[in-house]
Amino acid sequence: MGREYLDYLHDLFSAFAPVTTRAMFGGHGVYRDGVIIGIVIGEILYLKVDEQTRPAFEAQDCAPFVYEAKGKAVPMSYWTVPDEALDSPQDFRPWAQRAWEAALRKPKPKPKKKAAKKSETIKR
Repeated sequence: MGREYLDYLHDLFSAFAPVTTRAMFGGHGVYRDGVIIGIVIGEILYLKVDEQTRPAFEAQDCAPFVYEAKGKAVPMSYWTVPDEALDSPQDFRPWAQRAWEAALRKPKPKPKKKAAKKSETIKR
């Protein structure tokens, strides 16, 4: 993916909030304040979606990013954006906002508990 496309994405998000992009798994992640809100695969932007925001994406005939694992199609919680939303930062802003809200609602992973060390009793 070229720098020109990443610059375009930064401009597209400009009416919403500053974002950063980082290379990951053959594509890029799009982050706001360290929280992933989108992925870019093959110069296609997919935004974070959850149960609350999915209907808006479905109503615009957007589609999830799907990858194959063990011979099965696995849809992810990142969906394409309507073409008209990609025309300007102002048109794109509500879609970026939905992605941000979905990302914030995602449950945080619970920290793994460390195994308690066995204490040894010293007998005298």
